[in-house]
Amino acid sequence: MAFWLAAFATAALAAGDLSKQTPVEVTVDLGSPGKHEFTPNKLRFETGKLYKLVLRNASNDPHYFTSHGFSQMIWTRKVQVTQSRDGKTITLAEFKGAIREIEVYPGQSAEWWFVPVAAGRVNDLRCGITASDGRTHADHGMTGEIVIE
Repeated sequence: MAFWLAAFATAALAAGDLSKQTPVEVTVDLGSPGKHEFTPNKLRFETGKLYKLVLRNASNDPHYFTSHGFSQMIWTRKVQVTQSRDGKTITLAEFKGAIREIEVYPGQSAEWWFVPVAAGRVNDLRCGITASDGRTHADHGMTGEIVIE
């Protein structure tokens, strides 16, 4: 009986330990050839869960993933710059601390590991890169909404 109580207590403690959580993976495509858009452009997260937001840029242009409101509602565990080599994802660099904007170059990706700590809705997700016509990618429709429940 003591064994089962100890096992249950350990499991209960691990459930609250964010370092033990398996991240919920969410992928956002930043643009596509000839289009400035986030796909999907509406993101939904829950407080207290660990997420790995994979930002992929398959377009020919660099893109920003910028949302100051979102950055104030989360705790960033890390951001990783990744690259695919021989079918495996390799981490090239890792950043920690407050992150407000991530730029992903053409054909590359980044992973943003975070835990939402406040609920709310923000509509300031945008790409501020200036296109050849002088307008920003956001002006061309590269905007989005983030909801944290």
